[in-house]
Amino acid sequence: MLGPRPTVAGPAEGDDATLTAPWATSAVETVLEQVLDARLRQSRGIDAVFAADLAERVAAFVLRGGKRLRTAFAWCGWRAAGGSGDATAVLRTGAALELLQGCALIHDDVMDASPLRRGGPALHVELAGRHPAGPAESFGTPGAVSAESFGTTGAVSAESFGASSAVLAGDLALAWADDLLTETALGSPQGARLHHEWRAMRTEMVAGQYRDLHAQASGASGDEEALTIAALKSARYTVARPLALGAALAGADPRTTEALRAAGHCAGLAFQLRDDLLGAFGDPALTGKPAEDDLRSRKLTPLLAAAVRLARASGDREACDVLAPGGHARPEHTVERMRAALERTGARAEVEARTAELAAAALGHFEATGAGPDVRREFAALVERAAGVAPRPAEELV
Repeated sequence: MLGPRPTVAGPAEGDDATLTAPWATSAVETVLEQVLDARLRQSRGIDAVFAADLAERVAAFVLRGGKRLRTAFAWCGWRAAGGSGDATAVLRTGAALELLQGCALIHDDVMDASPLRRGGPALHVELAGRHPAGPAESFGTPGAVSAESFGTTGAVSAESFGASSAVLAGDLALAWADDLLTETALGSPQGARLHHEWRAMRTEMVAGQYRDLHAQASGASGDEEALTIAALKSARYTVARPLALGAALAGADPRTTEALRAAGHCAGLAFQLRDDLLGAFGDPALTGKPAEDDLRSRKLTPLLAAAVRLARASGDREACDVLAPGGHARPEHTVERMRAALERTGARAEVEARTAELAAAALGHFEATGAGPDVRREFAALVERAAGVAPRPAEELV
């Protein structure tokens, strides 16, 4: 039993004027609260310790902030394909996307040993403080969960306990997301199409995470590999697949679906490029996460790949040296030198320009769906939020 099917008050019959992305991102909060309330009741019936320590923290994490961009893009895909009237299925799909995002963030923070997320402790850090033997004193080397963490007597350290528990927490968020999407698909005449998109997205997300780890382990620096990782790990599941999920629920024709895929690919890459810039230069007080993690671990991003390429082309040996593979946990002065190299080589400027180009291309592809001006304006506003670049003037979207 997965509990009663959540409902949310929608617009009045035929009142499409209220069908907007801001309304959807607000309404999905109600759906998430209802879904999570049902899942928590189920969890408490299974085991009280599991429910209090893990399930309640997963629910709190999912409800704690986030832009709800995936919900908004699913909404735009639904509207672009002619969706109107009863909004329940697309809102439930949006809630499933937010749960999947919770899984991705929890697991990503474990893999990257990131201490902060959404303005608070990352879940593995919070869970380490719940170690039955007492709170964690130190996390040691970022990302290190060694055999020694388990001790010679089989006792598990606070760090290992936190990381292992967070893996289970991410799995739980994924299970809840799958439950919700499956329920929604079973109740929709377009359920088979919806589930097809969902299955593909889950596998792409895992493939992207693995390619990310593989690139870090191999010390890769190539532009093509960096773009492949960006597309798999972020662009598709942040924009392209949510657009396609919404379109599937509306029974979109192939032309509309392909236009949405193209728009989503461009907007998703623009989103990831901006995220890379924030990961290197952002203010943690505004982003809610550290600004140096990507540089400290030498994560292969299009920004890093561009800097390596430009440094080699210009003969900037200092930049080549500081950007080269050199292990994890780089000292602060090395991180600062890496930032300077990203600026000096012109990589930052190149990526900023490319972000603007991709955002403009996304709007062009979206227009090919034939969506009305209101929906196109909403998509343009979403692209601005995701990519950090201004959309076309409103008069161009009529």
